Amino acid sequence: QVQLVESGGGLVQAGESLRLSCVASAAIYSISTMNWYRQAPGNERKLVAAITSGGSTNYADSVKGRFTISRDNAKNTVYLQMTSLKPEDTAVYYCNVEAQTSWYGAIRVYWGQGTQVTVSS
Repeated sequence: QVQLVESGGGLVQAGESLRLSCVASAAIYSISTMNWYRQAPGNERKLVAAITSGGSTNYADSVKGRFTISRDNAKNTVYLQMTSLKPEDTAVYYCNVEAQTSWYGAIRVYWGQGTQVTVSS
């Protein structure tokens, strides 16, 4: 069973930065896409940023130019560098990966437990 452990959330003021990390622990054969989602109170969970195994990235329009997703394949880790944070970025941020635990296994989707990011004005 793949477990995703997130860290780096917290309370910051508008304009400040945070860096989220998500480590996939367990025996993993391969990870394809790694993603960050967020969910604000009363809202649905939405994709914030994605990165493929080849390093291609995609961002929600609301975070383009402010957030950067990256990954360290050797460490099975994905990062989200968030700069120029705004109060509307306040949400629980979730890590999500598509991974195989063996060469013959199916690609499954795994979620982290979430980390709270709060941006005060």
